[in-house]
Amino acid sequence: MRTASETMEALAAECWCCGATFAEPDLVRLGQHPEVGICLGCAQYLYRRRTERLDHTKPSLAAEVRNMIRAVRAAVVARGWADRPVLGRILRRIDRHLP
Repeated sequence: MRTASETMEALAAECWCCGATFAEPDLVRLGQHPEVGICLGCAQYLYRRRTERLDHTKPSLAAEVRNMIRAVRAAVVARGWADRPVLGRILRRIDRHLP
């Protein structure tokens, strides 16, 4: 018979990127390597890194717009605006919808 803590451990797994523990539905598994689990936040980060790499290899107008968005995002983080209570909440909400 399993205890409650053993059941929770079976349902929780660690993100291979950030190391935090998440419930299984909150992880993305890699097709050929199902042992690898990435949390949704890290998956979003990896997607942005992928897009950045593609933008460097295939320049376009859309790539330039995404580069400007990345520059603004970096400036916001560097100035600490994302950590402010009201402004930070608004900026994080906007950021969820940006590439």
